[in-house]
Order: sequence, then C-alpha cells, then structure tokens
Amino acid sequence: MAKNVTETIRKFVKFLNNQNEQGGFWLPNIQRPFVWKEEQIEKLYDSILRKYPIGSLLIWKTKSKIKRRKFIDNYISNVPLTQYFIPQDESQKMLVLDGQQRLQALYIGLMGSYNKKELYINILSGDLVAPEDIKYEFKFLEISKVDFPYIKIKDIVMQEGLTSQIIKKLNINISNLNEDEQNRITENIELIRYVFNTEENIIYQLVDSIENSETYTEDDIVEIFIRANSGGTQLGKSDLLFSLLTVSWDDAEDKMDELISDLNQTGYKFDRDFILKVCLILLDKGAKYEIKKFRDPDLKTQIENNWNNISDAIRAVKDFIYGETFLKTDKTLPSYLSLIPIIYDRYHFKETWESRKSDFFEYLIKVNLTGVFGGASESFTDGLINVVKKNEGLKKEKIFEYIRTKGKSIELTEQSLFNISYSSKEIHLLFNIWYGFNYQPSYKNNLPQIDHIFPQSELKKIKIENPETGKKNIIKYKTKERDQLANLMLLTAQENGASGKTNKLPNEWFENKGEDYLKKHLIPNDKKLWEIDSFDQFIEERKKLILEKFKDLVYKPTVV
Repeated sequence: MAKNVTETIRKFVKFLNNQNEQGGFWLPNIQRPFVWKEEQIEKLYDSILRKYPIGSLLIWKTKSKIKRRKFIDNYISNVPLTQYFIPQDESQKMLVLDGQQRLQALYIGLMGSYNKKELYINILSGDLVAPEDIKYEFKFLEISKVDFPYIKIKDIVMQEGLTSQIIKKLNINISNLNEDEQNRITENIELIRYVFNTEENIIYQLVDSIENSETYTEDDIVEIFIRANSGGTQLGKSDLLFSLLTVSWDDAEDKMDELISDLNQTGYKFDRDFILKVCLILLDKGAKYEIKKFRDPDLKTQIENNWNNISDAIRAVKDFIYGETFLKTDKTLPSYLSLIPIIYDRYHFKETWESRKSDFFEYLIKVNLTGVFGGASESFTDGLINVVKKNEGLKKEKIFEYIRTKGKSIELTEQSLFNISYSSKEIHLLFNIWYGFNYQPSYKNNLPQIDHIFPQSELKKIKIENPETGKKNIIKYKTKERDQLANLMLLTAQENGASGKTNKLPNEWFENKGEDYLKKHLIPNDKKLWEIDSFDQFIEERKKLILEKFKDLVYKPTVV
C-alpha cells in the first residue's frame, strides 16, 4: 500500500531538483509540459493563504533507469522540455506522477520566475475583492515596475527571523503607514510564514518500487499514472496513451516533438492526438482510442520501427496541402481528420500516390466546405480507410459514394454555400479559394481579416416597430443577417486597421475604389445599393455574383 507523507511547503519545495534529498524529486518523461498561466499560479497562492486544500500528490520512489527532467525554476515560454532532461541512471529518485502543475507553480513562485517576472504579494491585501473573489493579491511583476505595497513572496517565505526582523529585511518603512496598515502587514507576514513554513500542507502518497519491487513494476506505475490523471482536466487522453509509448521507446518524446514542430512551422496546429490516431490507422488498428491497444508491445514496436515511414507520410501530405491546395494554414483547414485517408494512401500506396493528387484536391475541398467530418465517428473514418485500402488508393468516386451511403452530402448546394457565415469553420477556406490570399504572412497581425461590408454597428441602429408597444425598439437585422456570407469580404490587416475601413459604410469605402477592386470583392456596381437603406437589395445582388464566382463548385441538380 502507498503510504501518506506530509511536509511544509517551504521544505518540500527545497526537495525539488535536490539530489541530496532522497535522490531528489523530479518529473518523469510521461508528464506533459507545464501549462499553467500567470493567473492560475497567482490564484493557487491566494488559495493557499486562504487555507483551501490544494490536493494530494503522488510520488514514485524508484531506481529504474527512466528518463526524467528537472522542475523549471526560471520558466520561459516555448523553451523545449529537452533543455531540462537529466541523464538516466539507476540511483534512487523520487518521481512526481500526479501534482506537477501545482508543484511547478510553487517552485516558480518561491524559487524562480515566470517569463522574467517574479511573484509578489500586495502585503496590504486581505479583503475579498470582486469580481474574481480574490482575497490575497499576488502578481508576477518585473523588478523595475515594483512599488510598495508589493513584496516578493520568496523574500518572506525563505527568510529566517522574527516578523519584526523580516519587516526590516524587506525595507518596509512602517512609520509612513497608519496603524491599520501596520497591523495588516504584521498579520500577513505571520500568516504567510505559518502557512508556508509551519503547517504541513503538502500531502503525498508514496509508491515505493524499491521496497516493493514486485508490487509496483513499471507497467503498474503507468497504470497508476493513468488512473491518477484520467479524472482531471490537465491531461488529454492522447497524453495518457502517449505515456505508454515512452516507457519502452526512449526517443518517443523527441521524435514526436520534432514532427509536430516541423508540421506547424507554416501555421498549422497538428497535435499529439492527431499523430497517435494516424499511427493507429496506418498500422490497421482502427481509429478508436483504446488503452489496451497502447499496452500491446507489438503496437509499440511497430510504431517505433515504422516511425520514419509514418512521419514521412504525414510530412508529405502536409507539404501537399500547403503547396498545392487552398488549405494553407489552420484557419483554412476545418477538419484535420479529412487528411487521414490521404496519409493512409501515401503510406501504403506510395508508388502511385502522385497520380491521385487531383482526386485528393477535389476530395479535400468538397469534404471541408460541406463539413462532412463534423461529428464524424471513428467507424466513419474506419469506413473511409477500408475504401482506400480496397481500391489501393483514394479514388474520389469511391470515397464520395461511401460518404453518401452514410447519409452525408459532399455537394456544395446554393443553400449550404450561403449557410457559411462569419463564425463558420469553413469561412476561411472559402475566402482562400475566393481570393487566393496568403494566409501565412511573417507577422501574425498581418493575417487577412473578415470584414462586414455593412458594419454591424450601423445595422444594429436600424429598428422596427415592436407590435406589443408600438415603439421602434426591435433590431431589424439579427446576427444571422449581419453575419451572412453576402455581407462579408476579406481585407488585409492594413485595409481593416484604424486608418482603414473600420466602421465605414460601403458608400464611403467603395467611393474611390477602382473597377478591379470591386470585381475582386464581388461588389455590385450600382452605387445606390451601397446606401444603408438598400442593404436587402445589396445582399440579393451580391449573392448572384457569389454564385457566379463559385458556379463550378456549387451543385446543380439535374432537371428531369
């Protein structure tokens, strides 16, 4: 049985990364990166001072030669975890299986910094403040921007001496403060030192694989880790399943990080979840996530042995969509799942893959514009893969036939085209086809922006009569009308900036624009339609121009 151990926060934080304390407390490779933001750390410290329970930890005592890493003292965003890995050895060590985020937050606050800012407390705080219900105000601040009453929390917790001595060391000039403020400072310092230095607020369960080597094997530890984390929100299922690979595959983390980094260099957001699902599907294990699959030693071996081919297939498809289609970034790719049949084709039928690129192109445009993969089940994905396998490659006619048998439409009808609106996932793909804009500028603030031709603020001013009161207090054009496709266009960031269109009505914005500009944006030439009172007529005329633009994509039913 795991035994419970208690310790003060100050003492336990000093155990982290300290080889002299039972071999040191570290993070195993199965732990995901630190994900807390400044605000979460600040709230944790507020909770601790308010004596709220912060939960127990789970620690594994072992001599296993397992990859581990340090707790981060001076946290910097986007620094890879490989910077903190330490050499594997067979010495005794204590590995944190559950509680990383809390411990890392404590370590940063008391021993380090967050993006070059250290943690301070407003030493005069202590009254409940709405709307966040914060009682003790903690803030990460740059040292050059710190003024009283903010005091570095580590200077209170880590100092020795009586409260009066601490006040002197902190250079607090209490003579300038009234009696209530002096009392508040004394109370807060005494509270901080009691909660962090005296109370044993750290509670951890110790799983000892040294004394109980048969009870707690490495497989048992992975199971314990999964059960400890699966009920929380900090780890996704893919993180848990990936942990099963890292036990037997030393380079799994590095290989995965390298692939994801390469894929996302041009604006995509591929993640571990997608890669693991692709691994299962390429190896014909089915799309469904199941722990028993990742426990299978044969699957682990297959993924490791075939990793180069798997990653090559994924990279090839990413290069294809970036270089040869309109799905050039995350914004223009409504469904990453739509790529899996093409990746399967590239992996299993590489020799003839190039000859089917025109089929891939039409398939991707149709399924992403029509939302075929919205709410798609694993069985639907498995069915698509079976079609690819049976036909030795992705043949669009066969794929479309299967999609239709599942009650899904791949036809972009007039209705489905105009159902695409400001908030639709498909809007950026449609506009990229429309304009051919570069969706991946070097500076992210230069990304093209969707603009309302008739500004929302102006449309909201148009009111109709309320039948119940007789007053004109009902907004005529609801969100659906304001956000419809025919009232949208794509502008560069510069065009839509403060000195650009902003809330200008079309009669002002289009007044000095040339014929080419109007054609590009499919704007009716009749200037009378640019007036606010002609909104409805403008929409009808622009719909005609949009339909003409997409006539090759929009499905036209056969008249019998």
